Parts: sequence; structure tokens; C-alpha cells
Amino acid sequence: MSTISTRFHHEFLREAILEAKKGQSSGGIPIGSIVVHNGKILGRGHNQREQKKSPVLHAEMDALENAGRLPARVYRECVLYTTLSPCSMCSGAILLYGIPKIVIGENVNFMGEEELLKSRGVELIVMNDPECIEMMNQFVAEKPELWCEDIGK
Repeated sequence: MSTISTRFHHEFLREAILEAKKGQSSGGIPIGSIVVHNGKILGRGHNQREQKKSPVLHAEMDALENAGRLPARVYRECVLYTTLSPCSMCSGAILLYGIPKIVIGENVNFMGEEELLKSRGVELIVMNDPECIEMMNQFVAEKPELWCEDIGK
């Protein structure tokens, strides 16, 4: 990974972290995501299961929803940034839309479907960012019932 791409990955991951904090400050789970195309953020999202009482509004799904309907060729040129390793549902959406690269803030607190994504040719960059790890550690310790309600069994 070149220095330039590393710098951009950190900058865009910071944006996903801001989304995670936005979700947490509104009573939700601190997971954030952004969809980037050619260096431009197309969609931002954060986990809103709690806020909207939704079983599907994970951060990645929210970011895709907020990006709006896009031609398939655009998705195939995007990078998705997420503060936590994508679950089965979000990985399915990534595969469905052909998003070729995912930058993951951390996979210490939860290991999603990374092997599935890799087996289907998706490039994964796992940053294991200390802020992402600590934010999720703290949330799981403070609200284990909310975490365990979904993927954090």
C-alpha cells in the first residue's frame, strides 16, 4: 500500500469514525461507514438499528442507502470504509453491488465475513485502528444487551 493511499485511507476512515460517533451520540451502536468513488464521498451512514428500530440499518447499509441509486459500474469503482468488519448481511450487499475494496477500521471486536469477501475477489484492508477498537470495546462493555441483540452474540 503506497503512502498516498495510506493517507487517504486514514482520512476516509476518520469520516467513518465521525459517522460512528454520530450514531452513538443519538443512542445507537458506534459503527460508521462511507462509500467513496474517485476520492469523493457518495454516501455516509451509521448503524441505526436502535434509533429507527430497524433490523437492517447497519452502517454499511445506511451508507449505501444514502448514496442513492447508482449505476452498477459506479459501485464497481467504489471503496467502502467501515469502522467494523462487515457482517453477513452487509457483506452480501457488498458482493451484490460488486464493490471491489473495503477498508475495515477493526476486526478485533467482531470478525465479519472477511473470508467470504476475499474468496469472491474483494480486496480488504484491515487498519485495526486503535480508536475504532476502543470505541467498540467501550460500547460492548457498557451496553452488552444491545450489542448481543444482533451480531455480537
